[in-house]
Amino acid sequence: MKRLLRIGTRGSALALWQTNHLREAITRSCGVATEIVVIKTSGDRLAGAALDQIGIKGVFTKELEDALVDGRADLAVHSMKDVPTEFSDVCRIAVVFAREDPRDALLSRQGETLERLPGRARIGTSSLRRASQLLLFRPDFQIVELRGNVDTRLRKLESGDCEAVVLAKAGLDRLGLSSRIAEVLSPEIMLPAVGQGALGVEFLEPRKDEFSFLDGLMDKETMLAVEAERALLDALQGGCRLPLGGWARFDRGIMTLDACVLSAQGTECMRRSGSGICDSSAEAESLGRQVAKELLAAGADRLLRLAGRSVGHA
Repeated sequence: MKRLLRIGTRGSALALWQTNHLREAITRSCGVATEIVVIKTSGDRLAGAALDQIGIKGVFTKELEDALVDGRADLAVHSMKDVPTEFSDVCRIAVVFAREDPRDALLSRQGETLERLPGRARIGTSSLRRASQLLLFRPDFQIVELRGNVDTRLRKLESGDCEAVVLAKAGLDRLGLSSRIAEVLSPEIMLPAVGQGALGVEFLEPRKDEFSFLDGLMDKETMLAVEAERALLDALQGGCRLPLGGWARFDRGIMTLDACVLSAQGTECMRRSGSGICDSSAEAESLGRQVAKELLAAGADRLLRLAGRSVGHA
């Protein structure tokens, strides 16, 4: 009997939903039998620690990648916002499915929107990107470091640890929690994280021919948009612990990429946009690098250095 295709994943409810979504699509498209292999990552094991203490690079992806290399899994499923721009040169990532809504969402104890939250309201998030954009919108907000999976964060909201939390809308939609959303935050207020709402499947480069069936699960516009965003992130030498947002999308065949870099305290914000025809990965990546170049020319490197990243102009 042919061995089952093993799909590695984190064990959270959201990660398992995403993996089962992929598993069902693989079964429908090519009839391949699969099984799920749950792997605990550093981010899961140290869920109570601040990200500054454990380091951020690959904190939710490295152990999944290790499982591919040592043969415990054949594929690994990632939220693209968690994937570093640099990963193992023996692996490849395919962006699959059409992207879900990439925006962030506010959940509050009394259903208040951002504007209607009380003065000095406590908002829970572990994301510097979210925190800095919240403070740019309302400097009186008090940011509370909040980590853990969606259920953990919702329990902390309900127990009174904070008046509101900000989470990715895509994750809430996937878990059937959309009714809890008090406000979907417009990109004018909060640009999403690079890759937010998109799913990636990682596999070993030498085995790419075995997984050619993934090509049939790809959405070209989603793939190109994520490539533009990741090229932006790479050119800025950024990461998800930095106050940086980026969102690329298509409208009638034209890609537009919006990006921002902020000071950690939300007192400064530099924002740039670019657009063009992007029918290939090369064109998408070129747009991402061009927007990054404009941000650097405007002085974004100073803000990124203050946030802990040295960025050159090369």
